[in-house]
Amino acid sequence: MTNKNGVEWSIRMSDGSSMVLEPEHKNRAMRIWDGLKGLFMRFVMRIWNFFKKAWALGVDEPRKFFHCLKVGVALMVVSLFYYMRPLYDGVGGSAIWAVMTVVVVFEYTVGGTLYKCLNRICATFLAGFLALGIHWVASHSGHQLEPFIMGTSLFILASATTFSRFIPVVKARFDYGCTIFILTYSLISVSGYRVEHLLQVAHERLSTIIIGTCLCIITSMLVFPVWAGTELHLLIPRNMDKLAKSLDCCVADYFGHDDEESKKKLQSYKCVLNSKASEEAMENFARWEPAHGHFNFRHPWKNYLKIGASSRSCAYCIETLTSCLDSKNQVPESLKNHLDSSCMNLSSSASRVIRELATTVSTMKRSNKIDMAVKDMQIAVQDLQNDLKSLPDLLVQSRDKEDEEQKESVTPKSLEKNHKDNPSEITLMPLMEVIPIVSFASLLMETASRIEENVVKAVEELADSAQFKQPEDEKKPKKNKIVCDEGCDIALQRV
Repeated sequence: MTNKNGVEWSIRMSDGSSMVLEPEHKNRAMRIWDGLKGLFMRFVMRIWNFFKKAWALGVDEPRKFFHCLKVGVALMVVSLFYYMRPLYDGVGGSAIWAVMTVVVVFEYTVGGTLYKCLNRICATFLAGFLALGIHWVASHSGHQLEPFIMGTSLFILASATTFSRFIPVVKARFDYGCTIFILTYSLISVSGYRVEHLLQVAHERLSTIIIGTCLCIITSMLVFPVWAGTELHLLIPRNMDKLAKSLDCCVADYFGHDDEESKKKLQSYKCVLNSKASEEAMENFARWEPAHGHFNFRHPWKNYLKIGASSRSCAYCIETLTSCLDSKNQVPESLKNHLDSSCMNLSSSASRVIRELATTVSTMKRSNKIDMAVKDMQIAVQDLQNDLKSLPDLLVQSRDKEDEEQKESVTPKSLEKNHKDNPSEITLMPLMEVIPIVSFASLLMETASRIEENVVKAVEELADSAQFKQPEDEKKPKKNKIVCDEGCDIALQRV
């Protein structure tokens, strides 16, 4: 390194070469520049990756992109009440409440938008009328009692409304309305103590809220509508198909019949386990929607939740089956080969039942193949039970083969004597090797039992409540027309 007198500092390396040391301030400036450059490049790459993910999301789900456009259009239209003088004079300074209403109540689905809009309108009207009535009573009670009456009413109504939100039925359907009720009543009752023309202020706010909610409802229902009922109707059979794929892939993986594609589909059952919240939300929103498509206003949406719950009970069994895959290498190949065909047959028949039920739900038409598929599944369960009953005989035979190999030099008489003296050597079974595969087969039969008792029953209840169409084979045959030949026509003319 060169100092002020022009002297260079160098160090000698282990290989005999020398390296000149650069000034410390120069290295520090380069490090700072490299750090800033790296920070800038990381920031640019994060922004680029964000736009790539956003573009991929818009391509995969174009309805979400259209929803963004609908929100923008609704806000642009409602903002005209604030920008244009004739519209502004009609609603006054409360026009901003219309903008706030659109921002708050516009949801992705039609049912979600209707849920919030109707809750907001009803809660605003109810709170407004109560606040005006109590304000009239308080104002006629004297100036000294007025704040006490208003404060006491605010305490009682806010406490009662907040407590009602803990009731499951109220929380599921009117939770948002309770919040708006407390907010509206608090604003009107508190501001009414200082405002002279309270009725005019309440009228302006109510009118702007009605304008905002009506605009949201019209835009949501007419411009690329996304129905919550349709989404729920498509979600349930899609989860059932994933459940069937996971069951097939799990059993195939356990017995060594899997491939790369089946390993990817093995974890599909987790979507069924994680869909409870979305199913309940869609079912709640679907109740608020009008009749659309194949769904009436009183469509039995609750039955979809029953199918989802029964599917999740099967998914829990499949999750336990996947945990058995870690111990599959500890099971002897002879035991696997003994139960291979029966387990594979049961998994294929059970998945066939699930797929037929999913087709019934998606097409809203009863299938005449379900009964036959359920019978095949019952036969497969019986075959697996018979193989499990014959498992001890297989273990004894394999044990005898090992004893014969070890005792080739022993005569038959001495072997028979040893067997009589020590019968436990023949009947002793390696339980640690048997337990994993027996547990796997038992869980597989439990899955089939849940499919038969829960899923099939839930789908049948939905078909009865929603009045699904009958299969074509069971429809009444049309009356065949009598076709007469020439001889018949001549005979009829003679008659």
